[in-house]
Amino acid sequence: MEVLGIDIGGSGIKGAPVDISTGTLLQERHRIETPLPATPEAVAKVVDQLIKHFNWKGKVGIGFPAAIQQGVVKTASNIDKSWIDTPINKYLSNKTGCQIYAANDADMAGLAELNFGIGKNNKGVVILITVGTGIGSVLFVNGKLMPNSELGHMQFKDVSIEKYCSDATRKFMDLSWKKWGGRFSEALIYFETLFYPDLFIIGGGGSKKYEKYKEYLRNKTPSIPAKLLNNAGIIGAAIYASDK
Repeated sequence: MEVLGIDIGGSGIKGAPVDISTGTLLQERHRIETPLPATPEAVAKVVDQLIKHFNWKGKVGIGFPAAIQQGVVKTASNIDKSWIDTPINKYLSNKTGCQIYAANDADMAGLAELNFGIGKNNKGVVILITVGTGIGSVLFVNGKLMPNSELGHMQFKDVSIEKYCSDATRKFMDLSWKKWGGRFSEALIYFETLFYPDLFIIGGGGSKKYEKYKEYLRNKTPSIPAKLLNNAGIIGAAIYASDK
């Protein structure tokens, strides 16, 4: 079965058709910059552009940077606040003419890793941390997803964790990999004291740069980069929609 997967991020919106039986992209992914402000109307136009780029007619899965409960957006971090309380599936389906199913973007990355990546067959408590414009999180317990964990929004040293150690913060503060790695490690150690995980999986853009900062991580729990790298959100979104 083929499903179009779309990953909406703070800086870019990217998508590609996915073979959900293998977790592989069937075409080269296409990326369009996230509009500013990222209002529902503006984001819907970009989603529609991606759908038309692939001449797509079937189901569409979307990873979205917010907590989504019963198809309704409940938070807004790296998107416009006007998204809050928007029935996203209905709204985007009406705007594009395709049947769209959206869920938290980090959860979608985790779903991909659970099916085709590092998380497959891993038991116990596994936390996937996506590093990008923000910090996303996915919590699995014995292979079961606990949705909308949003650990990046937790308060840490008078700011949120994502403001303390996201990749956007690294760039804004011009932090060296050593200094940023130290910050990120502090966040992982904090998660250790709360959840006692068996494994950390590092996803998002941070997975591609893992070799640059891994030597500065001081957490006791093993941490490894996601196998699917920055395509996990697209693949997971497609898997999610295929089950609907």
